[in-house]
Amino acid sequence: MSRKKKEALQGILYVLPSFILIMAFCIVPIFMSGYFSFTSYNIMTPPKFVGLENYERVFQDSYVADAAKNTLLYVLMTVPVQTILSLIFAAFLAYKMQNRAGGFLRSVMFIPVIASAVTAGTIWRIILNTEGGLLNNILNFLHLDSVNWLGSTKTALISICIVAVWKNVGYFLVIYYAGIMGISKDLYEAAKVDGATSIQQFFKITMPMLKPITYLVVTLGIIWSFQVFDLAYLMTGGGPGRATVTLVMGIYNAAFKQYKMGYACAMAMLLLVIVVVINIVENLFFKERKEK
Repeated sequence: MSRKKKEALQGILYVLPSFILIMAFCIVPIFMSGYFSFTSYNIMTPPKFVGLENYERVFQDSYVADAAKNTLLYVLMTVPVQTILSLIFAAFLAYKMQNRAGGFLRSVMFIPVIASAVTAGTIWRIILNTEGGLLNNILNFLHLDSVNWLGSTKTALISICIVAVWKNVGYFLVIYYAGIMGISKDLYEAAKVDGATSIQQFFKITMPMLKPITYLVVTLGIIWSFQVFDLAYLMTGGGPGRATVTLVMGIYNAAFKQYKMGYACAMAMLLLVIVVVINIVENLFFKERKEK
């Protein structure tokens, strides 16, 4: 066997375990969900083909409409905020705090990322508790009225978004920080010679050089946001009413509480299509920006 063939075989053997896992737990389930979405299936009995009946129900179900609306609002509130905050914090730490204090702050801001969703949801549920919660105690100390953060349709979803941003900013901060540190210092020195201010350097050098990283951050943020389940389930259970129910929560309820697997798979395929379409639009947006 030639050397090139040996190297190719070694490469295949290295990749094969990951390929098998991805196929078994990612690709195959997608096709299985697509098949079951055209059936009436409750786990206990064999699936029965029903054609587009599940999809017709999905588009007529007010519960799914509310879940889709809440999920979209969640995405629109969390993705821009966590992207902007992580970029600002990363730039501040990279430019102003290249010392031990900066390293300490990066570590502190990364703690929410490694905390489990159960821990984060439980802690914030205590903080946002209407009676005796830390935040309301602070408001009362300032002679302000308490707010029913998780029990009001006006504030419940916003509260969950705040917790999600708090939990995700540290992760994206590290990505942005690494990107900023990889930018050549010569660019900034040349800009200083030309009389550019720090703000001008940020918008004319830092942000353009971070476009690929911004694309990554936005893509991950959108995907994670559309998959939101744990925080909403732990903090509000989808309530009050349907104010915080999400698409993934609707899929979970249909599959594991109502045992309507076919219907749940149809909702899952709808979610997949939405994410793919948004990703295509995002690709076109960043491509146009790059060409400009």
